Amino acid sequence: MMEKVQLLGMKPEELRQWVTGQGLPSYTAGQLQDWIYQKKVRRFEAMTNLSKTTRNLLSERADIYEVLPVHTRKSVDGTIKYLFPTIQGLFIEAVYIPESDRATLCVSSQVGCKMNCTFCMTGRMGFKSDLAVHEILNQILSIPETDTLTNIVFMGMGEPMDNLDEVLKACDRLTATDGFAWSPRRITVSTIGVLPGLKRFLAESHCHLAVSLHTALPDQRLEWMPSQKAWPEKEIIQLLRTYDFSGQRRLSFEYIVFKGLNESKIHADELVRLLKGLECRVNLIRFHTIPNTPFASPDEKILQDFADYLTRKGLRTTIRKSRGEDIQAACGLLSTSNQQ
Repeated sequence: MMEKVQLLGMKPEELRQWVTGQGLPSYTAGQLQDWIYQKKVRRFEAMTNLSKTTRNLLSERADIYEVLPVHTRKSVDGTIKYLFPTIQGLFIEAVYIPESDRATLCVSSQVGCKMNCTFCMTGRMGFKSDLAVHEILNQILSIPETDTLTNIVFMGMGEPMDNLDEVLKACDRLTATDGFAWSPRRITVSTIGVLPGLKRFLAESHCHLAVSLHTALPDQRLEWMPSQKAWPEKEIIQLLRTYDFSGQRRLSFEYIVFKGLNESKIHADELVRLLKGLECRVNLIRFHTIPNTPFASPDEKILQDFADYLTRKGLRTTIRKSRGEDIQAACGLLSTSNQQ
């Protein structure tokens, strides 16, 4: 039996080429785009301006990927974690975060992760598989709250720059006028600083960028993040200094705060020195406890003092509110523990 082609995530020229290759008129591609991206319809039988013959042919040869979550957990704070199966028989998680003025979905780009950061549950899983563009977009389209979403963050499982082709395809379909037509300012892509991918992302996308830093001391960062050896923070910052972040694109740095390890005046001063002159924001994140780790969550007063000191030194600094910790949905906790 011939494997069906996945239409979700195709660019217009790809869709047009495939449609005409099936002996269908080229305008069918435009009709499909409208149904998939504007109307969010994923069943050919509902596409009423296509002939029955065309719908039957499409049903036989193509698919608009739709896989619903198989498990849901809701936090006391309203955060919802969704478990999705993948084509490979594995699992990924996406997290819906409602707030008074926005609704954000944190999506995954890989099953597991290669980066092996010592403080991250996803890193402990190891790498299992990349996600295809339709598996990324499916997370957005297949939750009940899809129509309430105002923001997407690629901060779930995986390193987006390690699966950049598929992440860029997803960003394109989200922001293109012939796609979902979102503003790039509604999308943030996070990375530990995979330099080859980061260069491409900055050149090919206008979405916001968040860089996981966690300490400005190179030796300490290497101890926590093995990627520091291949892509040192100094080289990451040098690259970022060649781009203009004073316009619509925003640059932020993620800084998980560990009790007694990276919250001192020395750490603050080194962070100020490293980022001096960059148009950016620092997001401080409380460490969320994971099993068998030497790390602990910081004291609230010390965390606030650290933030205040950075602000006085000229770094725009915020403390990110923890969400979904009781359902293992907070930063660094995604691991699909029930996958086999």
